[in-house]
Amino acid sequence: MVHNRTSLINHTRGLLAEYGIVLPQGATRFTLQVRQAVVEAELSDLARELFEELLDQLGDLDRRIAHIDKHLIAICRDKAACRRLVGIPGIGPVVATALLAAVDDGRQFGSGRDLAAWIGLVPRQYTTGGKPRLGGIGRRANHYLRRQIVHGARAVMSQAGRRSDPRAEWMKAVAARRGFNRAVIAVANKMARAAWAILVRGEAYAAA
Repeated sequence: MVHNRTSLINHTRGLLAEYGIVLPQGATRFTLQVRQAVVEAELSDLARELFEELLDQLGDLDRRIAHIDKHLIAICRDKAACRRLVGIPGIGPVVATALLAAVDDGRQFGSGRDLAAWIGLVPRQYTTGGKPRLGGIGRRANHYLRRQIVHGARAVMSQAGRRSDPRAEWMKAVAARRGFNRAVIAVANKMARAAWAILVRGEAYAAA
């Protein structure tokens, strides 16, 4: 539904642009401004009716997404493991419930690195001639979890510049050395490893 909402916003934004109506990027800002923009625009009766139908569809998607979000939050509050997972910066109810649904207590993975590799945050490791080698992420990665955790890591990275704790300094150092996008993946990797430790050991998150 979030994907459908994004597509609908982009479609509506493109149609509005043909009428000279340019709205800011971002779903929240678009939603806040679009209805007033349509009211004030010089449109034919048919065009106005069609835009109002698109906005009604958008409002319906927003309500359905909010309804599911409430359910996910309720599930998270009900499960102790989920409550521990949301203590990790960048992990909210959506990622926490998805992790629990996908891996349960995580004991099928021998280490946090194994979980991160399964999600697709580090290359898979294999051995040839007695030497360990790293392969690609591959098609077997859990692309949904990877995308959600990377979104969370990007949000954490965007806040690092305003902080000076050791974790933030590490993130800034990685970004300076390897670039922002690789630093985001490094943060996501750490998030996955921390999630494995929390699920397997039943401990609360403690920032390193």
